[in-house]
Amino acid sequence: MGITLAQLASRLGCEFDGDATCQISGIATLQDATEGELSFLASSKYRADLATTAASVVIVAAQDRDACPVNTLIAKDPYLTYARAAQLLYPDDCRAGGIHPTALVDERAQVDPSAWIDAHCVIGPDVTVAANVQIAAGCVLDRDVTVGQNSRLMANVTIHGRASLGERCIIQPGAVIGSDGFGYANDQGRWVRIPQVGDVVLGDDVEVGANTTIDRGALSATVIENGVKLDNQIQIAHNVHIGEHTAIAGCSGVAGSTRIGSHCAIGGHVGIVGHLTIADGVQISAKTFVSQSIHEAGFYSSGAPLEPNAHWRRNFVRMKQLDEMAQRIKALEKMVHELSNDG
Repeated sequence: MGITLAQLASRLGCEFDGDATCQISGIATLQDATEGELSFLASSKYRADLATTAASVVIVAAQDRDACPVNTLIAKDPYLTYARAAQLLYPDDCRAGGIHPTALVDERAQVDPSAWIDAHCVIGPDVTVAANVQIAAGCVLDRDVTVGQNSRLMANVTIHGRASLGERCIIQPGAVIGSDGFGYANDQGRWVRIPQVGDVVLGDDVEVGANTTIDRGALSATVIENGVKLDNQIQIAHNVHIGEHTAIAGCSGVAGSTRIGSHCAIGGHVGIVGHLTIADGVQISAKTFVSQSIHEAGFYSSGAPLEPNAHWRRNFVRMKQLDEMAQRIKALEKMVHELSNDG
């Protein structure tokens, strides 16, 4: 859809400089943008691209407005304003309410007339689909599932029993919500499966990435609070509780019964063991292994950075010698102490 600079500024609550009637129909980077496209400057390292951009409009902070050769939108946070502008320029493609003739909808399911159920979906007994929900092709909601208003399930999402999704949730393709938690008891070397009888509760505005799995609770619920954002290929185990507006990047795993606070930011490929507590406002860098609770907000890291293989092999050998080296240092310190006392 197209929009004028004046209209966009009004919708975003921004000032603007330039041609109020300038038409904007798309977005692009400063380097790649052409006529009719909107771009943004959110980092000083791209400032050199500002002088040569062919964009029709650039979102800039106030201190950069004079350096911009084209029309500008003035924003306190250019990146956030770009995100909101992109939503206006690329609205969700929603189908009118209805049920595709190939979908299977149980007679005990309740589907609001404004909701769309696409081809080859299976909607089981006691499922409730609220107003304006969009369920794409191949989704399975097996039983006792509730999907809140204006939520979107992309293709091939699977939701198992007693799962509740809030309003405006977005579930990307292949995600599985409410699968069995990994629960077994050991009987003299043989594993005995423990039925997972809890549920999953997702709050409002939760987003779940492609092929991410959220297990249902063993007894009580697995809870994902309002505004949580989960990237692709994440494992959330049974009875995990994630506080509101926390974001977790791809390929991370959270083991069972761990509680993660609100407004946390967890990098990609982070592993968090079970039964821990992570405080509000914690940031964890990529590939960190979290083996103990974190009780204070802050930035945490672990792991070894990349280095040439020959250096890594040499350092690894030295790591295996650390205990021996510590004992030798302790002995030398004792010897120095004794010599000092003798002197």
